[in-house]
Amino acid sequence: MLLKISNLSFLQKIKAIVKATKTHATNLAKFVFIYKSIRLIFKTIFNEINQHHTLISAFIGGYVVFGEKNNVNEQINMYLLSRILVGLARICQEKNLIPQTNFHVFPWFGAIVWAIVLWIFEYHQHTLQPSLQSSMTYLYHDSNRWDSIKNLLVFNK
Repeated sequence: MLLKISNLSFLQKIKAIVKATKTHATNLAKFVFIYKSIRLIFKTIFNEINQHHTLISAFIGGYVVFGEKNNVNEQINMYLLSRILVGLARICQEKNLIPQTNFHVFPWFGAIVWAIVLWIFEYHQHTLQPSLQSSMTYLYHDSNRWDSIKNLLVFNK
């Protein structure tokens, strides 16, 4: 979406993509190093790794690396949050804390997610993350006004 929505030149867009990719890769490498180092310390001290060691190691790594508020970390953290919620729901089903379903839940999940995000976008847009606001503005508002294929497909407004 960066290529389509932003007011940057093509070269600036490529530089922004390379910078974001480098930040993403560097942060993941830093996190893995911190996480595995702390786990190694726990293993050395306690001669084993348990669930608490994993949580503490990841907490420290997450705080140090992904606690900095920037666009890349925000995207990674939000992506992981969605995966965590699905994983926690499955754990709850395995432990019989919530019932197994006899029907496909994913269509309902998709419908609820999109209904809520579009409602927020149309009536409380300022509460959404800026890049999501920009993308949705382009897709749902700016796309209503175009006079050539170029400003429909490449850049509008």
